[in-house]
Amino acid sequence: MEEPDISKLRSARWFGSHDLTGFVHRTAIQAEGFSGFAVKDRPVVGIANSWSELVNCNIHFRLLADAVKRGVLMAGGLPLEFPTISLGESLMKPSAMQFRNLMAMDVEESIRAYPLDAIVLLGGCDKTVPAQLMGAASADIPTIMLTGGPQEPAYFRGKQLGVGTDTWKYADELRAGRMTQADFDELEASAKPSAGHCSEMGTASTMTSIVEALGMCLPSSASIPAVAARRSQFAEATGRRAAEMAVSQGPKPSEVLTPEAFDNAITLLMAIGGSTNAVIHLLALARRVGYELDLDRFHQISEHTPRIVNVRPSGEHLVQQLFHAGGVASVLKELAPLLNSDALTVTGKSLEDGYIDAPEPDGNVISKLDKPYDDEGGIAVIRGSLAPKGAVIKRSAASPKLLTHTGPAVVFDGIYDLGERIDDPDLEITEDSVLVLRNCGPAGAPGMPEWGMLPIPEKLLKRGIRDIVRISDARMSGTAFGTTVLHVAPEAAVGGPLAIVRDGDPIVLDVENQRLDLDIPDDEIERRLEELKLPDPRYRRGYGRLFVDHVLQADEGCDFDFLQSLPDEEPQRLPYGLFSGWQGGW
Repeated sequence: MEEPDISKLRSARWFGSHDLTGFVHRTAIQAEGFSGFAVKDRPVVGIANSWSELVNCNIHFRLLADAVKRGVLMAGGLPLEFPTISLGESLMKPSAMQFRNLMAMDVEESIRAYPLDAIVLLGGCDKTVPAQLMGAASADIPTIMLTGGPQEPAYFRGKQLGVGTDTWKYADELRAGRMTQADFDELEASAKPSAGHCSEMGTASTMTSIVEALGMCLPSSASIPAVAARRSQFAEATGRRAAEMAVSQGPKPSEVLTPEAFDNAITLLMAIGGSTNAVIHLLALARRVGYELDLDRFHQISEHTPRIVNVRPSGEHLVQQLFHAGGVASVLKELAPLLNSDALTVTGKSLEDGYIDAPEPDGNVISKLDKPYDDEGGIAVIRGSLAPKGAVIKRSAASPKLLTHTGPAVVFDGIYDLGERIDDPDLEITEDSVLVLRNCGPAGAPGMPEWGMLPIPEKLLKRGIRDIVRISDARMSGTAFGTTVLHVAPEAAVGGPLAIVRDGDPIVLDVENQRLDLDIPDDEIERRLEELKLPDPRYRRGYGRLFVDHVLQADEGCDFDFLQSLPDEEPQRLPYGLFSGWQGGW
């Protein structure tokens, strides 16, 4: 590695001066057991570690952090690891999404406040990855990401399972009386066999794949299994590259996260049949770098991007099979005619440089562009009188016959109402009905939980019905499936039309024509909206109050309004005068 110019390193503002300020900063490091040599004329690489015993997806990150440190040291840098909030879908209530923006703030301010020349982000579980990217994008210091990788596939009675997709199916079998509780308990014992995030193309695997398409990680690293030695080898390589980026002071997130990079990410999202949650995260991330990405851009790209990846819930296989078939790099290589192949990545080279030598499609897990699994991308955007600002549907995981449907609404006013009545034998519902769940959006729940895959009523399950049209202002797990319309905007809690739907109202869904309408007269819609009384916010204090007061709607990414990049924003600089950073500490 070339000798760093200490005067240009950001960390030199802390460690470079031979005065009382530099003295205090250097002794703070020496108190940890480092010598003065450790910070002399070398870059400092921060490792943002989201390890937590509350998040099984990220439980192996201590070992990955050690491998990153090894790489930084090999390249002549000083690695300094620091913790951040860790977000886990399985245990956080009401939703990890409620705390994505909080984690983004944690990451941003930690980066901004400390003497770091480059950053390695360690993330894996669903909201951890976008939160870290959002925070790093706002801080805009050279950053590279290392994702944690998918867990090993589960096996139940000889059948390979995905963590979520197959669990939902077995849960329906249990409710329908076709599976015993003892069998379900046996499934529980084998459902999550190792560290790592979900093994199908859920939100976690979708977001880690998108990181590679954005150019924010080393090529071919996204789909390596969590427990594979190769994951640690890439961690070491990531540390080496981070030290190089610290010296060159680039590329920065603002140089990588361009409109062209976002188009690449959306193209990959559609080709892999990825999670609808990625739409919200990409909308939010784009606004962090000043790019007003529009919801309709997703539909435009989806229309000319075929689905070429055969992974659950939009296919048969798991991410481990995708890895063995060539990983995200092979998918990008096949998508090359649809990509901005010269987009800059954290390697300092083009996106094409990272996938050019990847294997060709195997025809099983990855198809050729001219022989796709679906002619269009996995996600569609729809609008209409029920969703003036848009909604999304994962058509690749829906029932084709329901993508054009008209039926009467069966309305639930929240998750508790749903829980109390969904299996009521007297519930008036048929397979033609449209289930509607409201007050579960960004401000209404709050936090927009993954409640959008509404359960099929037990009375229908027992008749063998496994899918009906469902509509909500909530999200759903990326591992979920079914004909589910999500992210309806504006949400009911802020006065969106979803709030005025009544039982029996006809609802029209026409995905091909991007239509989602409440099929009643316009003057009746206006009258109901005028009479609508909004619910009181759930929180009156603390972070919950901050969230409901400032969260944006789904079509804008659900970020806080004050965290988006401002058109006239100047880079923030800290005061570095005498005694800066420690006054009041002695």
